[in-house]
Amino acid sequence: MYIELRHLRTIRAIQQAGGLARAAEMMNMTQSALSHQVAGLENQVGMELFVRRSKPMTLSSAGIRLLRTAERILPEIAALEEEFQSLRSGKTGRLHIAIQCHACFDWLFPVLEMFRHAWPEVDVDIRAGLAFDSFPALLREEVDLVISSNPEPLPGLTFHPLFDYQPTFVASALNPLAAKAMIEAEDFRDQTLITYPVSRDKLDVFTDLLTPAKVEPRAQRPVELTAVILMLVGSNRGVAVLPDWVIRDVKMNADYVTRPLAPGNLTRRLYAATRDEDAAKPFMAHFLKLGRSEPVKLQRG
Repeated sequence: MYIELRHLRTIRAIQQAGGLARAAEMMNMTQSALSHQVAGLENQVGMELFVRRSKPMTLSSAGIRLLRTAERILPEIAALEEEFQSLRSGKTGRLHIAIQCHACFDWLFPVLEMFRHAWPEVDVDIRAGLAFDSFPALLREEVDLVISSNPEPLPGLTFHPLFDYQPTFVASALNPLAAKAMIEAEDFRDQTLITYPVSRDKLDVFTDLLTPAKVEPRAQRPVELTAVILMLVGSNRGVAVLPDWVIRDVKMNADYVTRPLAPGNLTRRLYAATRDEDAAKPFMAHFLKLGRSEPVKLQRG
């Protein structure tokens, strides 16, 4: 048995119209062509679908079963066609994000809040579990965008610059290092360094300062949440190096001091990685635009 969508539309139209003549008019075809189609459909099914002796024309038991199928499938097809139309117009889609930066939540959530108002039909999610296998996940289409400060030359991926930031030293005002104007690698030898719980090659303080200088802090304490890191620093339980957008609020707090890292003006750049073909999607372009402008407002306080 071979049944096409036009067959389902036909049986629905005849049921709604109550006869061939009006159904043919609804479907913009001749009554003869519609009768031929019904005969072909009944030949496929192997039994009559209509009780022709009745007026208006009614469905047989087999016809009723086929109508139930039509009423279930045709709305799903219509919804699918609408989804495809939205995809073609760029109004809908998926934006699942992986992050290689714990502190990025501080600026990402405000960006996503603005994004969802502009693109309510785009499915947004943050896939934190994929954070450090993120580029392969992006290529496998498990995620759609990766936020990282460590771009890799991978075929099929485009790295879009978002904004520059400065890794900044933060300590308690009671810490002896508060007296210094600039913090050097050697200053960490007697300090407990509080960091996010990630590998050292993902931490700016190690990649840009301590590892090149071959300096080890007295201890390293991993902490998951930015707010807890700042609480511990404020209690003089250790020091930290955080992006400048994170410490915007503590700069005016007398419990803290913030200092640049030697040799000064240490700057990193944050990127958003996408698959090559996705960068031109309207919603993706808008997210990238927000990702370039909104975090700068946080940096400026």
